[in-house]
Amino acid sequence: MATEEQKINEEESIQNDEMEQESVAQEQAEAAEGQAEASAEEAAEPVDEAQMLQKKIDEINDKYVRLAAEYDNYRKRTMKEKADLIKGAGSDILVGLLPVMDDFERGLQHMNDAADVASLKEGVDIIYKKFSEFLTKKGVTEIAAKGEAFDADVHEAITTIPAPSEDMKGKVFDCVEKGYKMGDKVIRFAKVVVCQ
Repeated sequence: MATEEQKINEEESIQNDEMEQESVAQEQAEAAEGQAEASAEEAAEPVDEAQMLQKKIDEINDKYVRLAAEYDNYRKRTMKEKADLIKGAGSDILVGLLPVMDDFERGLQHMNDAADVASLKEGVDIIYKKFSEFLTKKGVTEIAAKGEAFDADVHEAITTIPAPSEDMKGKVFDCVEKGYKMGDKVIRFAKVVVCQ
C-alpha cells in the first residue's frame, strides 16, 4: 500500500509539476505576448512621433518662409516710401522757389525798359527779401562769421592774415562766402579769412 500511496503521491506531484510548468509556460507566453504588444506600440509610437515632428518642422518652415516674404515686402515698401518722401521734399522746395523765379523773370523784362536805376534796385531788394523769407520758413539760417571767433565746426578758413590788433587774433576778419545751417546741421560752411 505504501508503494501505491507513493505512486499516487508521485503521480500527484508529477501532475502538480506539470500544472506548474503549464502555468509558468502560460505566464511566459502571456508575458511574451505583452512584450510583443508593447514592442508593437513602441514601434508605432516613433512613427507617430516622427510624423508629428515632421508636421511641426513643416509648420515652422512655412512660418519662416512667410515671415521672410513679409519682411522683404516691408523692406521694399519702406524703401519706396522713403524715395517718394525724398522726391516729395525736393518738389516742395522747388514749388516754393517758383514765385521767386517769376519775380526774377518780371524784373528781367522791365530791366530793359526801365530808365530809373532806383526802381530796379528796389525790385531786386524785394526779390531778395522774398527769397530770404522762403529760406527762413524752411529752417535755413545764416552762420554768423565776420568778427566772430573762428569755429572749425561752422567756418572754413581759406586763408589767414596777420591780426591788425591783439583782440582780433583767432577771429574772422572777412567772410568770402556765407555759410548756412538748416536747424543744427551745417549745409554750407562759411568760407572765411582768419586773423593770426
